[in-house]
Amino acid sequence: MKNPFRSTRIFLGEMVGELQKATWPTKAELRDSTVVVVLASLLLGLFTSISDFSLYQVVSLFTDWVS
Repeated sequence: MKNPFRSTRIFLGEMVGELQKATWPTKAELRDSTVVVVLASLLLGLFTSISDFSLYQVVSLFTDWVS
């Protein structure tokens, strides 16, 4: 039977090796990326809110005409 602890140790060793090869962002890059994501989220939320409000008004206008 295969030893599960050996497989786990090999996996963890390979995982650490791959993580060491990765390039990690500097604090400035991380801050800049965070600002971009927050601004994009705010813009998307604003666009969604305006679209929702506009469509609601159009539907209300049409239903008032029909009534």
